[in-house]
Amino acid sequence: MTPVELSRTVLHAVRRAVDAGELSVAVPTRAVVAPPGPGGCGDYATSIALQLARSAGQTPFRVAEVLRPYLVGADGITDVVLTGPGFLNISLDRAAAGVGLVGEILRRGARYGYAEQPDGRVVQLHCPHDLRAVVVAEASARLLRSQGALVRVTAEGFEDVWTSVLGVTVDAVGYAPAELPVNVRPVPVPASETADVMSLGRDAGRWALLHPAAHDRPRTSDEHLVQRESNPLFRVRYAHARARAATRNAADLGFTADPGPVTCTGSGGSGTPTVTGSAPGTPTAPLTGTAPGTPTALTPLADAAPALLAALADHPRVLAAAAEHRAPDRLARHLVAVADAALPFLLTVLPRGGEKPSAAHRARLALAEAVGAVLAGGLDLLGIDAPDHL
Repeated sequence: MTPVELSRTVLHAVRRAVDAGELSVAVPTRAVVAPPGPGGCGDYATSIALQLARSAGQTPFRVAEVLRPYLVGADGITDVVLTGPGFLNISLDRAAAGVGLVGEILRRGARYGYAEQPDGRVVQLHCPHDLRAVVVAEASARLLRSQGALVRVTAEGFEDVWTSVLGVTVDAVGYAPAELPVNVRPVPVPASETADVMSLGRDAGRWALLHPAAHDRPRTSDEHLVQRESNPLFRVRYAHARARAATRNAADLGFTADPGPVTCTGSGGSGTPTVTGSAPGTPTAPLTGTAPGTPTALTPLADAAPALLAALADHPRVLAAAAEHRAPDRLARHLVAVADAALPFLLTVLPRGGEKPSAAHRARLALAEAVGAVLAGGLDLLGIDAPDHL
């Protein structure tokens, strides 16, 4: 079950409770599900009971008690625990949830996490005559459009070279009326460093401006061009290239992707495999220096796959939050998290030695292709290329 499917399941539970006469509320159009906060448990939590309590004329905890039986009986849900004032903490059948998630990503491709239809919002983004502000506004517009909004981007000033080098465009240039103030104003790049950004080229230049939070000053050195694991952009693009390489190499071995449980058997027959090498023809790179808690090159597959699935499942929420807050840096950091979770897993995809391709390998390949789709889609929203070879 994907987060989108779980959100629909929560809404269906509300509708069933209303139809049964246990709640007297208007069924909302959206139910937010997210990883549990402090004190929570399970895979996801929702505050739908707190949202409905006032109109229901009951306490949030009582509304949660009413909804719980309708959720516990739903396919793919193994348990629902109430915490705090009325949070519903939902545990999923992880094997089934993982298979459904991968299948959904492969079906949606690079558009996984996008809204399925326009939502009627019209958003105007207006920024000053500043390179970083224009790039952030354009990326924010891409994110908002992915979530169903109609967006127009204007700037108080614009340089044609920004388009030719960084590929950034706006819909109009000029001072806006008083009722439309500047609403995209990140910390600017000092004028003395503008040339440094332009020298990085389109992909690294855009990453340098988008990866830091709006209140942080961007670093404009050539560190964004370095081809090693210390460079977050390299890790993201490298993970994408490895995922694409897995598909090519699998085709050479005569098998294709098929979503299924990502098991810990079939990698040499020794129980729980660890990621210590790669199949012939698969590119390699050192994975030292990763963030604490990130799966490493010695992470068992049993640990690497769930962490990766969790990162992929969080992608729609990240897109929605990045769009709402006009914060493409949230997407950039999320892509780094996906890449760091994916890199150790991608070493396990192909058969080794004399192994024959099995259902486990096809399931791992499907997960690898899901990684490629998420990274490609995320980079595209940032206006950055996702090469198949690196």
